[in-house]
Amino acid sequence: MPDHIRYDLLTQQALRGVVRQVLADAAKKGMVGEHHFYISFDTQADGVRLSERLKAQYPEQMTIILQHQFWDLSVSDTGFEVGLSFGGIPEKLVIPFEALKGFFDPSVQFGLQFEEVGTEMEEAARDAKKPALAPAPVAPAPVPAATPAEGAAQPKPAPGAEVVSLDRFRKK
Repeated sequence: MPDHIRYDLLTQQALRGVVRQVLADAAKKGMVGEHHFYISFDTQADGVRLSERLKAQYPEQMTIILQHQFWDLSVSDTGFEVGLSFGGIPEKLVIPFEALKGFFDPSVQFGLQFEEVGTEMEEAARDAKKPALAPAPVAPAPVPAATPAEGAAQPKPAPGAEVVSLDRFRKK
């Protein structure tokens, strides 16, 4: 059993769950409003099924668009299947959620980018476990009890940290 919590893996699983729920809703109710999805995935990932023609055309990564002309969208706990036409030829694609590289809904400017869980993230976790030459204790950043009044000084993030506002991702 690992001696640390794998927040990186938990976050990736949670974000893939967002895509799973959005696609499941689209499969049940159809596309709502102006929503449409750009979905990028690794064509070499385990469980991906697409024709040899498409594999030859997209040997590493492929992006599909689910908007008007797709059919038979079905979603499971591990992935989804969808029918699309490429150059007038109908194709059925099977895409595991673990193969996802990106998801974007331009109608609301919402996007997710996924890391390769098996390689980069595990290497980063191993590197994080390596002892530093001179470890320095880091105090947790203070959490304000309430929103500061207008004009009040904002707390500064720790060096190397970036504070990201959720408003950045909302449609304005």
